[in-house]
Amino acid sequence: MTERPQTDVDYRLAFEMAPVGLALSRNRIMVDCNQHLCEMFGASRDQLIGQSFQILYPSADEFERTGERIAPILNRRGTYADDRIMKRLDGRCKGEAFWCHVTGRALNQNAPHEAGIWCFEDLSAHRTVKAELTAREREVAAYLMQGMTSKHIGKALGISHRTVEIYRARLMRKYTASTAGDLVHKLLAG
Repeated sequence: MTERPQTDVDYRLAFEMAPVGLALSRNRIMVDCNQHLCEMFGASRDQLIGQSFQILYPSADEFERTGERIAPILNRRGTYADDRIMKRLDGRCKGEAFWCHVTGRALNQNAPHEAGIWCFEDLSAHRTVKAELTAREREVAAYLMQGMTSKHIGKALGISHRTVEIYRARLMRKYTASTAGDLVHKLLAG
């Protein structure tokens, strides 16, 4: 067995200097975050620490539904990842909606929201939010970009596949897409 060379790593500095937004949570409350997360959301650490992640969502309803949707996955696998629309808090872009890739890990799989670490990557440079979308349309759009079918989206959201098809049709009108593939292309292109 080979011994690894001992290195001194300043984990706090690594957390602070990470090229993505990072947050530590307890029961969906931010207990720590790095500067990149603050910059991404246009907020100071004081505005984020001790706050519910709900302030980063376009609506309280989306926050609640996301929490319900990810808990069983975090419980089963310990990790979760998706693309979702979030909102900026302050500054010149206050209230601006933007696409964000979110990845998380539960520290206790038996109680997935008890404690975790979350990574946020701003996708707005590659994908903009062009149309004014409802909360449900944003959720359906995120799943469509993952290549999911209406049946699978319906199952994930707890709604019928026919209802998903209605939302997909609305998205197609808003994005002036002629086919489902065209819609996905337009969503991915921003």
